Amino acid sequence: MRLTALGGVGAWPTATQACSGYLVEHDGFTLLVDPGYATFPALQALVPASEVDAVLVSHGHPDHCADLNPLLRARALGPSVPVLPLHAPEGALDRVLALDQVRLDSAYSVHPIERSFEVGPFRVDTWDLPHFVPNAGLRLTAGERVIAYTGDTGPSPALVDLARDADVFVAEATFARQVLPADNAPYLSTAEQAGVNAHRAGVGRLVLAHLWPGSDPAGHLEAADYPGDVDVAAPGLVIEL
Repeated sequence: MRLTALGGVGAWPTATQACSGYLVEHDGFTLLVDPGYATFPALQALVPASEVDAVLVSHGHPDHCADLNPLLRARALGPSVPVLPLHAPEGALDRVLALDQVRLDSAYSVHPIERSFEVGPFRVDTWDLPHFVPNAGLRLTAGERVIAYTGDTGPSPALVDLARDADVFVAEATFARQVLPADNAPYLSTAEQAGVNAHRAGVGRLVLAHLWPGSDPAGHLEAADYPGDVDVAAPGLVIEL
């Protein structure tokens, strides 16, 4: 299994980095997870739009799904390709799909996520995690390899179950040590919290994701204080499992 980060900042893309987006590849199958703002150019540098086999979206905020639109345009208006399966919480993709539905509705099929389901070679298990909108924590298993991904989330005891013994844990870490403003604390997390959860879950590698634009990655790595392998999600990060 291979995990490739297409971006890693939250809220909006910067001049050098896209928002949340990941490729997970196994056994010839290419799964795109969370095509957020500006991930489509990064995707095309790695694989053509026609080679994406399915899309999995944690929640409906545009920094996690906005670039689904150009992906579908490239598939609908280019050479003929199979219908693209889209897996997301119920209603999460309604707004992005409505941007030009008349052109694109034959290019995709929408599948509301369940507690456990199959996408290509992956088993996907999901957890409801606290955020401003419905958000699914995702655990992808292929063979003996596991990638756990929080999407965006506030503190929850379910995070340890989601990440238990995962090879890689891609964890919400918008801020280093304190969520700002304070009233967002139930719905976002810190690198410090991600490190604690990774330690409790016994993960092999921690990836800090969704950093606030302009954050210093070094500060997040220090705050995580994780004794194992730890990275910050950014273009060029590739993890082979």
